[in-house]
Amino acid sequence: MRDETPEQPAPLRSGYTTGSCATATSLAAARLLLCGEVSERAEITLPKGQPVVMRLVYCRLAAGDSELAEAATVKDAGDDPDVTHGAIVFARVRLSSKPGVRFFADRGVGTVTRAGLSLAVGEPAINPVPRRMMTEHLEALAHEYGFTGGFEVSIGVEDGEALAQKTMNPRLGIVGGLSILGTTGIVRPFSCSAYIASIHQGIDVARANGYTHIAACTGNQSEDAMRARYAMPDIALVEMGDFVGAVLKHLRRAPVEKLSICGGFGKMSKLASGHMDLHSRNSSIDLPQLAVWAADGGASGALQASIRAANTSQEALLLAREQGVALGDIVCARARDVALGVVPEGVDVETFAIDRQGRIIGAAP
Repeated sequence: MRDETPEQPAPLRSGYTTGSCATATSLAAARLLLCGEVSERAEITLPKGQPVVMRLVYCRLAAGDSELAEAATVKDAGDDPDVTHGAIVFARVRLSSKPGVRFFADRGVGTVTRAGLSLAVGEPAINPVPRRMMTEHLEALAHEYGFTGGFEVSIGVEDGEALAQKTMNPRLGIVGGLSILGTTGIVRPFSCSAYIASIHQGIDVARANGYTHIAACTGNQSEDAMRARYAMPDIALVEMGDFVGAVLKHLRRAPVEKLSICGGFGKMSKLASGHMDLHSRNSSIDLPQLAVWAADGGASGALQASIRAANTSQEALLLAREQGVALGDIVCARARDVALGVVPEGVDVETFAIDRQGRIIGAAP
């Protein structure tokens, strides 16, 4: 369990990716095989050149197999709310007479079963940058000891299959566990890059499997609404959270025929105002703007004043609905216009807003 957040604000601490953990553990295991050195720590170099020393949980020969070495470390994600924080990442390495590095999924690491990812179907879910990191470190180690063969590397994560259920892997067709990730080797706290990457992967997987209509949803209720409306399979539902901009901009290079965007009324009002990040830390609901839009729908001066004075967007919506003003439709129409201004020509866009109960209370067109 993590420590409680301190009362006094402090700089957030960065951590290391599962790719960095896999590199450190595979290097330590390979070193044990080549020179008999049992390591307590492993030093690696991250893609941008930073040296990192990682503490190992163990480094040993496998029980009953003196030609197989294994090493493990604890994944430290720093102050990022990463589901793998505290997980044990391990590598099992065997020397091979054939040069090169071959990768395998051990327990807790998934296997790719659908096209559209950066890895071929059937490959272990070890992403390209972690593969390159491990290959570079192992080849340098081989050169250091004059070893002309290669390495068979299996990467695993303790309890990874259970942890993967908290990620998008099952929807992306990665079965059996987690992905080994990382582009810089560093996890920056509350970074949105990993989430955005998963959004892009979701779109790519849907396209590669023949789905030309996808729905980008802010959460579970909006997904349920789209699932009910279109009987859409999970592979066509993209969990975008607050990152609508990541969806719209990715469609410029990976277009689909039809995009449905669905979210809570408040979040859709932010998109209608032109915001590409719908999180409260980066955008806020503009009640005076809602009042102006309500006026376009025939709202009286008194109703406009009530909307401006409302506590929440939901209250503003309720006030408008009580007086027959279709504020949900108005907001969705404006949100659709914003989205159409970002996606390439030819992508059919529709927008939906839901209330707190998950009911559709606005749509466009």
